[in-house]
Amino acid sequence: MSIRKIFFLSMVLVCTSCSSDLFLKHNGNMPEENKVARVAIGQSKTDVQEILGNPSSVTGLSDDHWIYMSSTQKKVAFLHPEELDREILALTFDNGKVSKIEKFDLQDGNKIKIDEDETQTANPNIGFFRKYFGGVGQYLPFGNGKSDRDI
Repeated sequence: MSIRKIFFLSMVLVCTSCSSDLFLKHNGNMPEENKVARVAIGQSKTDVQEILGNPSSVTGLSDDHWIYMSSTQKKVAFLHPEELDREILALTFDNGKVSKIEKFDLQDGNKIKIDEDETQTANPNIGFFRKYFGGVGQYLPFGNGKSDRDI
């Protein structure tokens, strides 16, 4: 057997052994369907948390949007992972009560509404030096900032 054949066979063996590595990865904390069915419009945040547990994510500047989600991905050897399944439960609260319940799956992945609102900043006209060097000398880790001479 020639060196070329041995090298070719060894490369085929290495590639086929690596490609059989299949991993399924599950992320998230999607509650069971019977628990989700117990959530109704008008329930308080405390009631929802007792039924479903803590959300996967709380979105927005307030805590009025709760998201419970889970996904399953398949990864084969060194290839890019492929998402097999996705479930999302989005709850919207108004004045501390559930006002909207939405469910999404993998097919709904492209239906994302982009919010055009802008987040206001405290001082948008702050200069470069003040922004990056304005706090120099302000942090005093020990004491209250007064020296023995000030007493």
